[in-house]
Amino acid sequence: MPFISKDWRSPGEAWVKTEEGWEKLKVLECVKRKRDTEIPPHCHITLKCTREIAGFNGLGEAVRRLDFRSSVRDGRRFNYVCALLRLLVSGKGITSLPGGAQRLLLQMLEEVATYVSDSQQNINVLRGLVQQLRLLVNQENQKCWGKPLGSQSLWDGHVQTIQRIQNIASQIQIREPGPNIRPKLHDLPEECVREIILRITDYKDLDASASAWSLMAALISEQRVWRELSHYHFNKQQIDFILDKMCLQDTKERHRNWQAIYHALRKTYGVPEELQYAEILAFCRLCRCLFWPSAGHPCIADQCPDIRQRIREAGNSDNTETQPVPPAQFLKYFSL
Repeated sequence: MPFISKDWRSPGEAWVKTEEGWEKLKVLECVKRKRDTEIPPHCHITLKCTREIAGFNGLGEAVRRLDFRSSVRDGRRFNYVCALLRLLVSGKGITSLPGGAQRLLLQMLEEVATYVSDSQQNINVLRGLVQQLRLLVNQENQKCWGKPLGSQSLWDGHVQTIQRIQNIASQIQIREPGPNIRPKLHDLPEECVREIILRITDYKDLDASASAWSLMAALISEQRVWRELSHYHFNKQQIDFILDKMCLQDTKERHRNWQAIYHALRKTYGVPEELQYAEILAFCRLCRCLFWPSAGHPCIADQCPDIRQRIREAGNSDNTETQPVPPAQFLKYFSL
């Protein structure tokens, strides 16, 4: 006969209503304790989530613990957060997530819109997200005889948030700097403009810069720009292979078309995704923790200095303690 009692895998949780919805009390207590002790944002996860071992594997808890909402206003993390939001809005869509996670992610999208409006930067990123949100609303309104699945009141709140995001995006106007603000980009010497170009790591940004100003177009056509970009993204073996393939190995440096070489490398090997972001989320192999490299994390190796020696004695020959976590890999941790 069945044994009627509390499920041993879930003995019950205390829930507290917050501005962002209902949250587990232990999550809020952990966040409060983190703020009191100034522990950097991080999130311990279990790579193989089961019903018995779940930990903080919910996407909403992970996003909150890693402080994604505040990271929107961090210039180094902005592109990573937006890439994650693009993946969530497209594909299965935000509506496949729990209600609390849906609300949190839409709040992040609204924060992106506000930041872009205030900073007058990355407007194209916001427009792409708004376009995806518009498609999402149209798709959801066509489901179930014109009504989206799930709570109608929750969806109505989402529609209001999406409408605010669209209003913010439609009201953005680029403000020209005042005539008395100096120096402007056009006032900089050619050497300074070249140094700016040499720090661009995406060929699409180089193409856009070339179409914006004739001096930038002349500088971007220099072989040095594409040579350094090639060496930044690819190793010597990959470059040598392409040079052999293009029959350029024996030619002199000044006779090589490095722009063509870079595009051949990109098409052959692809550009590593972690190099597309100024800062990318990292995973610690020692303590199974996700964290931002610039903030660090409280690692078990710091609390127990001989942990590294124990790992080596256990036969783990991999000396890499951390690995980058691209947005798609981050979502795989939550089966998305």
